[in-house]
Amino acid sequence: MYRYLFFFTVPLAGWISLTAQSYWSFFALAYSFGAIPLIELLIPADHNNYSQKKLESLKSSRAFDYIVYLALPFYIALLVMFLNELSSLDRLDYIGIGKVVAFGLMAGVMGINVGHELGHRHNRFERGIGELLLVFSMQTHFLPYHNHGHHRYVATKDDPATARENEWVYHFWFRSQLGSYFAAWRIEWHRLSRKNKNPLSLKNRMIRYSVLELALIIAITYLYGFSVLIGYLSACLIGALLLETVNYIEHYGLVRRLDENGRLERVTPLHSWNSDHVLGRALLFELSRHSDHHANASKPYQLLESYPNSPQMPTGYPGMMLLSLIPPLWFKVMNAKLINTKLINAKLK
Repeated sequence: MYRYLFFFTVPLAGWISLTAQSYWSFFALAYSFGAIPLIELLIPADHNNYSQKKLESLKSSRAFDYIVYLALPFYIALLVMFLNELSSLDRLDYIGIGKVVAFGLMAGVMGINVGHELGHRHNRFERGIGELLLVFSMQTHFLPYHNHGHHRYVATKDDPATARENEWVYHFWFRSQLGSYFAAWRIEWHRLSRKNKNPLSLKNRMIRYSVLELALIIAITYLYGFSVLIGYLSACLIGALLLETVNYIEHYGLVRRLDENGRLERVTPLHSWNSDHVLGRALLFELSRHSDHHANASKPYQLLESYPNSPQMPTGYPGMMLLSLIPPLWFKVMNAKLINTKLINAKLK
């Protein structure tokens, strides 16, 4: 359990950046995409799994739940601090830009990632916390599409959140974000239509989420002014780009095939890139053990395991995200691994 307390270095880094009045406002950025990737290059990945007895013990412990619950009050506190700091600035200089970037990182790591973890839970209280985190990150469409679209269509051309081979991450940002947003509306419309309920009512989650997001925008504008709203929305955009960059590296180039009956093969650990690098696993609540997450979406984060046949990233998530921003280098590294992955998959079938 104690390894996951490492997550709280993220809000600590955010606090340092938000209270700084110098270049220290970029501390969260340097920590997340400087120190962490460098350390993960030096520390070997840990592919070990727990015994069945240990897994049963981890499953019954509520401490793992309480850790992720705490993300909400920490995130709200940082949001209020961020808005107050922006409102105190006479102009958006380099210090203000550092603060916007810092809160964007908080939106991605605390808001969206923890919202994702709790959005898979069956307990309504836990899903509610996840929804609030996503409201404050302006990414509420993520839940309907991710749970009922991405997990169903992953590694196919029908999934906008699956990156194609040789697709640039900059193109993918737009295709995934817009495609997922409109798909979330279609999912909710069809869900309610099948139940003979009015899709143009508050039973439609996308309508409820949109109302909540609009209310938050109005509240920030009223309390802090339009310029602070622009800073907040800019930070949320950074969080969204972090999300989409993670989506990009998680399934890049992987494709599900049709079986002998012409049906799409089921999702397996072969259809997600996995990373067992320990710092990223702790910071992101095992999101990087993504192969098991897609094979067993309802598993709580502490139970996710490593599969020997799943395609492996050469380093942790932060380092892979940086690599993806240089497409020629990304293609050189990952296309070679993709060829090897396809050969392994062919042998396994």
